[in-house]
Amino acid sequence: MAHLSRLYTIVLDVPAADHDATVTFWRGALGAPLEQVGRYPEFHGALIPHHDLVLLAQQLGDGGPRVHVDIHTDDLDAEVARLEALGATRVERQDRWWVMRDPAGVTFCVVLDRPGILTEANATRWP
Repeated sequence: MAHLSRLYTIVLDVPAADHDATVTFWRGALGAPLEQVGRYPEFHGALIPHHDLVLLAQQLGDGGPRVHVDIHTDDLDAEVARLEALGATRVERQDRWWVMRDPAGVTFCVVLDRPGILTEANATRWP
């Protein structure tokens, strides 16, 4: 089934003890507000000025700091299947997304976007 997807979010995964300092640093570095996302205090994000990408600081429960990317899609099952065909593997299903690994083991997420957000103008249509 045809669907749309795009690379949309760069996620800084940081330990709880470093989260506030990370948010403050990236606010200053980018000149972007990095506000709390919805009702989730562990997420702070903003559209990167002059880009069509979001920077998100995510507070981790455990583990060291790392970076991952999120691919947004209008059809989660189709995009996950497309990426699996390219060599990705599923790790864990969350609410509206899949945590996956690329062939080298690099973690990334595939996120179901809200209807109408992805268009031919801002995303790739896959057959």
